[in-house]
Amino acid sequence: MVPSVFNRFGKRSRLLDANAFSRVFDKATRSRDNWFTVLCRRNDLDVARLGLAISKKHSRKATERNRIKRVVRESFRHHQDQLTGLDIVVMNKSQTDGATNDALFDSLSGHWSRCARAASNGQDA
Repeated sequence: MVPSVFNRFGKRSRLLDANAFSRVFDKATRSRDNWFTVLCRRNDLDVARLGLAISKKHSRKATERNRIKRVVRESFRHHQDQLTGLDIVVMNKSQTDGATNDALFDSLSGHWSRCARAASNGQDA
């Protein structure tokens, strides 16, 4: 079975350099909960792009950081079509280590909805 184009996480779907991250950090819509802070801002592209800022300060073990990144990327892949035209940066909080994958997926789903809503309301999401 061949994966659809929308379910891939290729190079076009990633924030690749410091300038792209800085652009999002400078003026973004923020969404926060116990596990993540998600920043989003419109881009002039027909694709959503994701950047990860999973810090060692909040997740000491590399295996935990990698698990969090996998969950975020997978959730993003599934919601990519509703996030078209947004640059998004996801940052973890210290409580993320103890959370189950299901809890993280639920949290991210809420963040994606808030980002999509902010973009559709005309805010500089």
